[in-house]
Amino acid sequence: MRIKEKKYILADGREITIKSAGPEDAPKVKLHREATAAETHFMAREPEDGQLSLEKITEILGSIAESDRDFMVSAYIGDELIGDLGVTLIRPHIKYLHRAYLGMSIRQEYTGMGLGSFMMQIALGQAKANGFEQVELGVYSDNDRARHMYKKMGFKEYGMNPRAFKLKDGTYRDEIIMSNIFE
Repeated sequence: MRIKEKKYILADGREITIKSAGPEDAPKVKLHREATAAETHFMAREPEDGQLSLEKITEILGSIAESDRDFMVSAYIGDELIGDLGVTLIRPHIKYLHRAYLGMSIRQEYTGMGLGSFMMQIALGQAKANGFEQVELGVYSDNDRARHMYKKMGFKEYGMNPRAFKLKDGTYRDEIIMSNIFE
C-alpha cells in the first residue's frame, strides 16, 4: 500500500516530502541503500556485499505497493531519497498476522534533525491502522541514537542476540530486539 504524502520541514527550512517508494523508485532506493551501507556499520549490508539487484528491489517495492498491509515511508529532498523505512508482515500465517517488522535507514547528514521520529510516527500510526498489534525491530547495541529514538517512540527492549554482527575489523556487536505493542 502507499501512504498519504506529507511534508516535513528541517530546521534550516528545507522541505522534505514523505511518501511511499514504489517500483518506479527502485533506482533511488538502490542508491540510498548502497550509500547508507557505506556511511555506517549500523546497516545489515557492507558495500563489499556487492551491488543490490535493481530487479529484486523493483519486485519488492511492487509487492509492497500492492499489499493491503505492508508499506514504505520514504523521505525525499527534491528527487533525492534520503530516508527509507519499511513495515512488513513478519509471516503470512494466522499466528503471526498481528506482528510487523520495521527496518529504517536515514542518510547520516540528515540524522539528529527529527526526521526519524517524524517518519516513525507516520509508520506506527499506519501500522496500527493496518491492523498490526505490534511492530518489532532489531538495532545494533552501540547505536545509541537509534535506541533512544525507538524508546521515545514507545519501543521496549525485550531481548538481545549476542554477537549478531561481525564487523570487518573482527569485532562483534549484539543486536537488541525491540517491540512496540499497541495498547
